Amino acid sequence: MIKLLRVDKRLLHGQVAFTWTASVGADCILIACDTLQDDPLRLTTIKLSKPGGVKLVIKNVEDSIAAINSGKTDPYQLLVLVECIEDAYRMIKGCPQIKELSVGYTGDRPGCRRLTHWVFATPEEIARLTELDGANFPVTLQTVPTEKSVSVKKALS
Repeated sequence: MIKLLRVDKRLLHGQVAFTWTASVGADCILIACDTLQDDPLRLTTIKLSKPGGVKLVIKNVEDSIAAINSGKTDPYQLLVLVECIEDAYRMIKGCPQIKELSVGYTGDRPGCRRLTHWVFATPEEIARLTELDGANFPVTLQTVPTEKSVSVKKALS
C-alpha cells in the first residue's frame, strides 16, 4: 500500500528517514530516481541514511512504476520518494494507486517561483501541480509532518 508520494530533492536524509517514515507508518522506502544509480557517492550516502527496520529499494522511475503496478510492493507500507515534481507527475500518471502528493524541499533554481519557504517551482512544474489540483488530486506543500500543510491552490494564490 502506498502511504505517501513525496518530493524532496535530497531524497533520503534524516528528516525523511525518521520523521516522515514514522509519520506515515512506512516499512519500506522506494526511491524512484533516474540519476541516482550513476552517482556512487550519493547512492552510498543515501543507503547509509536508511532507518533500521525499514526496507530500502532504489529504482529508476519507469522501473518503480512497473514494480508498483506488478503488485510486488503490495505487502509493504510504502513511502515513495522522488527528487522533483516532474518525477512525481510521472509516478502519479503511471500508478493509479497513488492518492496524494506531498511536496517538500525542491531547491531554488533559476526561473523558479517560491511557493513556500522550501518549495520552488518552474512554470512547467506549476502547470503540473495546477493540473493535478484541477483534477482533485490532493497536493500539499509541507516540510515536516508536524508543520501545517499548505494546499497548492493556496500557495499559488
